Amino acid sequence: MKIKALGALAAVALLAACSSAPKTTTATTGSGATATSTGPAPGSEQQLVASVGDRAFFAFNRSDLTSADRATLDRQSAWLAKYPNVDVLIAGNADPRGTEAYNLALGHRRANAARNYLVARGVSPSRVQTVSYGKSCLVSPGNTSEDYAQDRVAITSVQGFNPQNCH
Repeated sequence: MKIKALGALAAVALLAACSSAPKTTTATTGSGATATSTGPAPGSEQQLVASVGDRAFFAFNRSDLTSADRATLDRQSAWLAKYPNVDVLIAGNADPRGTEAYNLALGHRRANAARNYLVARGVSPSRVQTVSYGKSCLVSPGNTSEDYAQDRVAITSVQGFNPQNCH
């Protein structure tokens, strides 16, 4: 009888050890207390990407927002309302076809379309900067239609973070 009870207890302990609960990390604060966190830091670039999305995609030679883009930007505006101390940079991009001058202008139109939408949703204009990389900083440097679709984008990032590593 004791062996069955001990075996059942061991099975429960084994199952508990194999659960798929999210991993947590602990850190010691300056006061000696322990803080526990899961996932990216609140208000960070990683949290923006993971929780709301950072990209609005555009059709060839277009800078108008689709319903999917507006949904992403709605989530971004809500996220920015939750973190009023966070400023963002929106980088407009183009695929490699066309002239540099045309693609720089197109990148500006794309970045401004995203910025204007965020501002219309209540985000302070002073919190949202824009830049155009045109075709000089490709997201997906291949030459397929799928690569081009990834390059036609406006990417929102927390100020000071440069996900494309462009200058």
